[in-house]
Amino acid sequence: MYVISEQRLDDGVLEREFTLGEIPGILWTPASASASAPAPLILLGHPPLGLRTMYPRLVARARRSAAEGFATATIELPGSGDRPRWPAVDQARADLRRAMKAGEPVSDEIVGALVLPLVDKAVPEWQAALDALLSLPEIGGPVGYSGGLISIGIRLAVVEPRIAAAGFFAGSLVPRAMFAEARHVTIPLHVLLQWDDEGNDRQAALDLFDAFGSKEKTLHATMGGHTGVPRFAGDSAVQFFTRHLR
Repeated sequence: MYVISEQRLDDGVLEREFTLGEIPGILWTPASASASAPAPLILLGHPPLGLRTMYPRLVARARRSAAEGFATATIELPGSGDRPRWPAVDQARADLRRAMKAGEPVSDEIVGALVLPLVDKAVPEWQAALDALLSLPEIGGPVGYSGGLISIGIRLAVVEPRIAAAGFFAGSLVPRAMFAEARHVTIPLHVLLQWDDEGNDRQAALDLFDAFGSKEKTLHATMGGHTGVPRFAGDSAVQFFTRHLR
């Protein structure tokens, strides 16, 4: 892990851009974080639109979390941003757009071709990033995972024992194969559902929530579309992590 730039934001949060091999990432730490008082860490998931595109939303989430004493970090997803293109996933994404534009049902084959390879490649990269981040003296556990593609979060929650709690956004297509994995998720969950999300199958989202094996799981449903998440819903997610990571 190599830090390539750093800046202190106006609220005292330290922002560091880093690379982990070929993978770009960003780490935000609150001013209170130190070797004697390490900050709990939240991994910030995001859709495969590239870190540059997602930066305004990511830094807003990071600052909100830093106000509660959390460090946050994110990495670029495979095939996104400045990383090498991934032709197979690009083709699946084109097939998805074509089906949606034509008003056709999106088949599980298309969803699987788009999501499952991304999960298989991205999850080990998140785990490598977690290894590097937890080696920093000012970063400590426990660790949370927040947002992004819910399928990546499901896989991480199953295979990564260092993640103690997760906040999911039920706004991405989920292959049927992930429902079986969801039954093995046992950590506390906070799931945000936009009730009128035009790109999300509401019933599938409800079925997935029902499939989670966690004894503590909360579904936070609010009215509105995919991009209409109210601020209080984000605040509720931060409060969830405060309960489980502080």
